[in-house]
Amino acid sequence: MLLAAPAGAADPDLIARGAYLAAAADCVACHTDPAHGGQPYAGGRALATPFGTFYSPNITPDPETGIGRWTDEQFLQALRDGVRPDGANYFPVFPYPSFTNITDADALAIKAYLFSLPAVRQANRAHDVSFPISWRFLQDGWKLLFFTPGPFRPAPDRSEANNRGAYLVTALAHCGECHTPRNWFGATEPDRFLAGNPHGPDGKSVPNITPDPETGIGNWSEEDITTLLKTGQAPDFDFVGGAMGEVVRSTSRLEDADRRAIAVYLKSLPPIRSHKKGG
Repeated sequence: MLLAAPAGAADPDLIARGAYLAAAADCVACHTDPAHGGQPYAGGRALATPFGTFYSPNITPDPETGIGRWTDEQFLQALRDGVRPDGANYFPVFPYPSFTNITDADALAIKAYLFSLPAVRQANRAHDVSFPISWRFLQDGWKLLFFTPGPFRPAPDRSEANNRGAYLVTALAHCGECHTPRNWFGATEPDRFLAGNPHGPDGKSVPNITPDPETGIGNWSEEDITTLLKTGQAPDFDFVGGAMGEVVRSTSRLEDADRRAIAVYLKSLPPIRSHKKGG
């Protein structure tokens, strides 16, 4: 059920910036359930994992079922620390291990954009996760082992374009969440960052996007990468589909300079050979 957007005095420029950043983060893809006629950002999309099926939450500004009562501090705590307003941990299927690197200014611009949207009253669906994974307090131990809080810090020895690309890839676009293999505990393997994941979201294989010439994108030019991010067309003239097709619908909205920055950063990474197809 659609409700009026909350009365708000948010700066239109800030909202526009937040819309751009939300596109870079592709928030709408995970937080919308188009297969069942879901409203944008109202949640309910299922994500099958080896640990169970998770359902994305409503992030419209509805005060009862969405985030309409969240303060700036609570929004930052969710992205920065993976903690809900009630103090419980989020499961890392919510990519806070990447979002922790988003700057406060960018995070609050995204919040301003989300709060400018129509509120949708739709209750969140409970995750279908078995015991003991369903115990959220166990995430405290997971965080001690696998979580490094942000924010992103530019490398002083890298170019502005490289640092911008690093920020987009590792923080906003959270590419590593899908393109990096995970260990038995569901944490990404940092030594194989972006080297592909044979067991990605919904059990689908996700390709290696390091510059390895045999199993990655080492033979791609920067132009090849930017073309894919803009149009979905790969160098072999095929077009990406599935989850990456959804990503392209968002990356196609980025400025050319940001798509180029992503390409510059990816080409600068150390090549990592995939162990098998997709990872």
